[in-house]
Amino acid sequence: MDIFVSRPLPDAVCTAARALGSVTVRTSTDPLSRAEMIAALETYDVILPTLRDAFSADIFEGAKGIRCKMMANFGVGFNHIDIAAANSKGIVVSNTPGAVTDATADIGMSLILMAARRLSEGERMLRQGDWSGWHPTQMLGLHVTGKTVGIIGMGRIGQAIARRCHFGFGMDVRYVNRSAKDLEFPAVKMDTLQALAAQCDVIVVALPANENTHHLIDASVFNAMQKHAYFVNIARGDIVNEADLIDALQRGTIAGAGLDVYEFEPKVPPALIAMENVVLLPHLGTASLEVRTQMGLMAVENIAAFVNGGDIPNRV
Repeated sequence: MDIFVSRPLPDAVCTAARALGSVTVRTSTDPLSRAEMIAALETYDVILPTLRDAFSADIFEGAKGIRCKMMANFGVGFNHIDIAAANSKGIVVSNTPGAVTDATADIGMSLILMAARRLSEGERMLRQGDWSGWHPTQMLGLHVTGKTVGIIGMGRIGQAIARRCHFGFGMDVRYVNRSAKDLEFPAVKMDTLQALAAQCDVIVVALPANENTHHLIDASVFNAMQKHAYFVNIARGDIVNEADLIDALQRGTIAGAGLDVYEFEPKVPPALIAMENVVLLPHLGTASLEVRTQMGLMAVENIAAFVNGGDIPNRV
């Protein structure tokens, strides 16, 4: 097997992959170009791509004599790959769901606390030399313990965030999901996003990105939120209409936001950067060596199953 890895990965991952065949690791950290994607499809048996390697339908159509038979995506999200187009060319696609759950939930909880308690704003003030000392009404934020959290998307990550909120901070849980969930903690399923927004002090997006969730969160959701409430997104940027979010923040419709992802990533609107009540992270959801290694090893396990003719554990 000739295996192509689109970005540098932890050493343990590359070592494991080499046990399955010849491995080519691209040294650039930038997304693959159109020419690189087409060349990879024509040259390698297996491609290990990741976020922003945009294998759209026209990429598959542009390749001649496709050799690739498997794409082992590094990451749980695979909206950058046109699955139907890949399958039509005889290419199976897998992802790495379980490895990312706790790390992403930790970032979600971090953003809730950072935004509600104004932690980034306070650190900036101190570093800039503007802190004059403690006083009773300085930088008063939202005390999240005992408040109500709304989870949009109660999958693995949504449940992990809700679990942290309920058991760690005594928060009541509301959620919107396609179907009701049998959960280990009390939670109320809401009928609509707007009904959820109206009842919660914090809203967290934990949905997969696809054609059905694009711009799912828009002005109708922000207008339904309470003025003291905070909005957090650890899913994908294009689930949210970023212009509507900016408008809600500028008009004071909501109190603030915590974001790890952006609609046109890596571009972040200057309007968001200028706001003190918005916490902005550079897509750190799974950014730890341990987790990124687990993700890579899961991708290699998927490849190994394919090579050996077995059932691929995380086929999508």
